[in-house]
Amino acid sequence: MKRRPVASESPYVVLEQKGAVPVKAWVRGVPFDAGARAQLLKAAHLPFVHRWIAAMPDVHAGIGATVGSVIPTIGAIVPAAVGVDIGCGMMAVRTSLRAADLPDSLHSLRVAIEGAVPHGRTHEGRRNDRGAWSHPPPAVVAAFEELSPGYSCLVSKHPDLDRANHPLVHLGTLGTGNHFIELSLDESQGVWAVLHSGSRGVGNRIGSDFIAVAREEARRKGVDLPEKDLAWLEDGTESFRDYLEAVEWAQRFAFRNREVMMEAVLGALSDSGELPPFTARLEVVNCHHNYVARERHYGKDVWLTRKGAVRARLGDLGIIPGSMGARSFIVRGKGNPESFDSCSHGAGRAFSRTEAKRTFTVEQHAEATAGVECRKDASVLDETPAAYKPIDAVMRAQADLVEIVHTLKQVVCVKG
Repeated sequence: MKRRPVASESPYVVLEQKGAVPVKAWVRGVPFDAGARAQLLKAAHLPFVHRWIAAMPDVHAGIGATVGSVIPTIGAIVPAAVGVDIGCGMMAVRTSLRAADLPDSLHSLRVAIEGAVPHGRTHEGRRNDRGAWSHPPPAVVAAFEELSPGYSCLVSKHPDLDRANHPLVHLGTLGTGNHFIELSLDESQGVWAVLHSGSRGVGNRIGSDFIAVAREEARRKGVDLPEKDLAWLEDGTESFRDYLEAVEWAQRFAFRNREVMMEAVLGALSDSGELPPFTARLEVVNCHHNYVARERHYGKDVWLTRKGAVRARLGDLGIIPGSMGARSFIVRGKGNPESFDSCSHGAGRAFSRTEAKRTFTVEQHAEATAGVECRKDASVLDETPAAYKPIDAVMRAQADLVEIVHTLKQVVCVKG
């Protein structure tokens, strides 16, 4: 008697509830916290979600909306689902350097990078106490000139955007939290420069202001929201057009911010006196993972919001970092339609920042980052490797979304 073939296990789990679209979550073999689950189920009640919500394996509860979520919408955008770090993402550059070209002590290279790029955990030299430029160098001023017409247009409509630091002082700066700059070695001992940052203060202001606008419009219309942060802006309205204009500019700023920082990093390495002459940009990847874009999925043009997710269309290159002591990956998308051509943006937090600081010790952090030239003090315990999900498990959970092109292991890490 012939045996019937056993169906292979689905790569995702499905969350279903009455009156809502499903949630397809690529979380097999990785932690899936109750807070993230609850947030996703609330978002699934939004009346304009197309087909379903996709959750990536690094999914975890976020402020306003779930980190690691992919939400296709028709006729509306939820500003809190995009978030306040608009355009946050990654850039990686392969150089001609080899591991053997690096000095025995990597401390001087870390110092060189820290001196070239303002970041949130240092307060010296040309930087003020928020990791911004006190006096932006000529290269940064020149780069901002490309972005300034769009910014001037935004400020003419929304003067409040200019109420804090001008975006010029944040262009080419790293920020704080999980933002970082690393030197890494790939599987053939080639040296890469890798960094993670977004639209800095100006993106935060744009995101925060339009989240408030959406809430006020919902209040005025008497909309019964599944969650206050899931208020939306309707396509065709003035507020929607204003938001789209602002968010697209912030995404351009974030992309350019990473390019400016990368130039500064490569220049600092070249000028350090510690390395032989080298060429860079042998391979380059620059990708957002907090953004909204117009895309076509399942026969409909949708607004696709990726909050903590990378576009992974067939052939797309992306970057999925681990933690300070773990591997990172350059990946190529497989174009899986069920994930809306998306993959994870990293390992994803397993502990909140407060929990991590309360749970882990400096000694544990130093052990976990052995072999990495990085900060090993209490100020970075919220970013210690154990605060994140195991990156290898995350990669296994999304094997149907991406293939690994390069495996990177950091040897220098500068945290924001």
